[in-house]
Amino acid sequence: MEFEYSARCIELRQRLLAFMDEHVYPNERRFYEEVSANRRAGNAWIPTKIVEELKPKARAAGLWNLFLPKSARVPEGLSNLDYAPLCEIMGRVTWAPEVFNCNAPDTGNMETLERYASEPIKRAWLDPLLAGEIRSAFAMTEPAVASSDATNIQARIERQGDHYLINGRKWWTSGAGDPRCKVYIFMGKTNPDAGRHEQQSMIVVPADTPGITVIRPLNVFGYDDAPHGHCEVAFENVRVPVENILLGEGRGFEIAQGRLGPGRIHHCMRSIGVAERALEYMCKRLSTRTAFGKPISAHNVWHERIAEARCMIDQARLLTLKAAYMMDTVGNKVAKAEIAMIKVVAPNIACQILDWAIQAHGGAGVSDDFPLASLYAHQRTLRLADGPDEVHRNAIAKLELAKHLPVPGAADRVRMPVTRGA
Repeated sequence: MEFEYSARCIELRQRLLAFMDEHVYPNERRFYEEVSANRRAGNAWIPTKIVEELKPKARAAGLWNLFLPKSARVPEGLSNLDYAPLCEIMGRVTWAPEVFNCNAPDTGNMETLERYASEPIKRAWLDPLLAGEIRSAFAMTEPAVASSDATNIQARIERQGDHYLINGRKWWTSGAGDPRCKVYIFMGKTNPDAGRHEQQSMIVVPADTPGITVIRPLNVFGYDDAPHGHCEVAFENVRVPVENILLGEGRGFEIAQGRLGPGRIHHCMRSIGVAERALEYMCKRLSTRTAFGKPISAHNVWHERIAEARCMIDQARLLTLKAAYMMDTVGNKVAKAEIAMIKVVAPNIACQILDWAIQAHGGAGVSDDFPLASLYAHQRTLRLADGPDEVHRNAIAKLELAKHLPVPGAADRVRMPVTRGA
């Protein structure tokens, strides 16, 4: 098993580190000050000037659309293994991935369109997304049902002649709060009488289609994530052409499994970056504060936590790289156990290390003077997003049990979860 980064990856990593040092870290405070100023002026959802200023610089530096492998439209796209260390670096600052057009949910939506959309749909929506001209949203999770089991989804996609009529209410629709959001990918039922995993379909819905109402932004521990945000959205008699269906009716689960695998591992790559940054903050704080007559870093309890944090990060990174390597070499389906395992492990270790870092900072740790509280809120959310821990653990256990059954190939028939939230 080879985890060696390519020469191109190593060169891009150095270029990205330099870009972060020069342009991103020095502007962290400015980003949040811009959002706060927009909020005081009555609209927190205005895109920040700093991100828009940095995008052309990132593109000029060749740090653009690195997430999308094997696409004729994106020759610069990297393998999952080569993208991992770069995604980790971007993940150290919550808003940084957008600077490089490598931000969710656009990355997942672009992968979906690249894999499953017709050429006219790609020209209409994928090309402007790849150019960073628009943003998108993914509408799957619903407030009225336990969406950890996506077969519970009740939203309808009903054919009427040469159009589909869409009705349903979604929430945690990432990206819907951004005024640049121009297109949704929507999951709903086309045939409630079909097999359990053949009832759902996905369809492309222009955001300006009549009948779409963004009801409210949803806060996470008090953070609304403006100007990006996650929203509750109502779809009432939304009419779109039949050509907008992806792959055809009943293919929604197939598409979701193809979309969520890369999306999950991208989250995990960024989580490793968050954990590294939390450890860095913790060590610096402990070394500069004194309690009970000596530096806090000299107290043994912090030695234990620092050592444990380093072990946890390196273990999680290796599992992330193993999953990425397998996705590249044997495909997402064969790598399903590794993807599920890292989706459980990475957000959990990030939450634990962030918790220690917050503790090391005392009252400052829960304030907005440091990014730790905001990072914790996001990482805690990831234990639900793209499938809660319990669903992934259930899938891992079934795969493990199947290895020891007398039926040949039983493990290959374990279906991986298609889920985005609780």
